Amino acid sequence: MTRTTTRPGTTRRDAVGPARRGSATAVRRPRVPATPQHQFAERLLAVLTGERPAHSMLNLMFRGAYDQLLELAPRTPFRTRGSRPVVRNCGGFRPRPDVIEAFARIGAGEQLRAMAFRLEQSADQRWRCTAIELGGERVPTGV
Repeated sequence: MTRTTTRPGTTRRDAVGPARRGSATAVRRPRVPATPQHQFAERLLAVLTGERPAHSMLNLMFRGAYDQLLELAPRTPFRTRGSRPVVRNCGGFRPRPDVIEAFARIGAGEQLRAMAFRLEQSADQRWRCTAIELGGERVPTGV
């Protein structure tokens, strides 16, 4: 295929648009979770499977929720043998514009588990977790 120049420094292919899916020049971008609850669920799952340390969540959680996580993390409740757990589905409800009450379905092979958490937007516009529940049981706090 001969490339014809349409402008200095560009080719016809550049002028037409991005490469089609499956072509040799297509660039594959990693899937980035779009919602705050999905981003948080991915990071929380990494801690609950033992892939990341609990302190990696410190700036994403308020003290009570972080204390809950510190009780959960050593038990690695989502660690499995075989398939790596993944966030299959994540959703949420906004009782107020600055609050998200979210859930995530976690799948590993045929096994399906659930986690729920509450995110609140703080004054610096960052979302932080205030509570965690796994499989319907609320994690008790030491207070």
